Amino acid sequence: MICNFPSGTTLRPPCRAKFETNKGHFILEAHREWAPRGVDRFFNLVRGGFFDDSRFFRVRPGFIAQFGIAGQPAIATRWNNEKITDDPVQQSNARGFVAYAMTGPDTRTTQLFINLADNSRLDHEGFAPLGRIIEGMEVVDALYGGYGEDAGGGMRGGKQQRLVAEGNQYLDREFPKLDRLLKASISETQ
Repeated sequence: MICNFPSGTTLRPPCRAKFETNKGHFILEAHREWAPRGVDRFFNLVRGGFFDDSRFFRVRPGFIAQFGIAGQPAIATRWNNEKITDDPVQQSNARGFVAYAMTGPDTRTTQLFINLADNSRLDHEGFAPLGRIIEGMEVVDALYGGYGEDAGGGMRGGKQQRLVAEGNQYLDREFPKLDRLLKASISETQ
């Protein structure tokens, strides 16, 4: 299986994850040498089904598509404060590259964003890409962005408390046009 590396391995192949959505699928290729702590967390979240049945809750056309709050409140609450330390920025936030959202140094948890444009201005803020979309960027581009920041704008804006506390029920009731992340799985082939 891709991403299941023997102990002590120094050169590791990229890890690929397939994301199935209501619009189609895309494949994210994660590179541990770019962001080792971020990729390890990502791999474990995918393996554990964390992203399954969740929503793309913050889509800003021409900027980012954000996901990574579990649809079930108990799971979202459990992970809400499980922070990991930052990885140094090794790659730029170019179109199609994926990084963790954060509110400051060492505050990454489970939320990821896909760059919909060249967002290299985020590099100096410490947003370290862990991988990139290698297939299905047209699916990502098609995600509904009409709510902008309203459905789950950044933690700094204070709009995520209800999303964490009420999960999919809240989003489906208040923001029914949000696209769904149906299932994420580790890809078996390269």
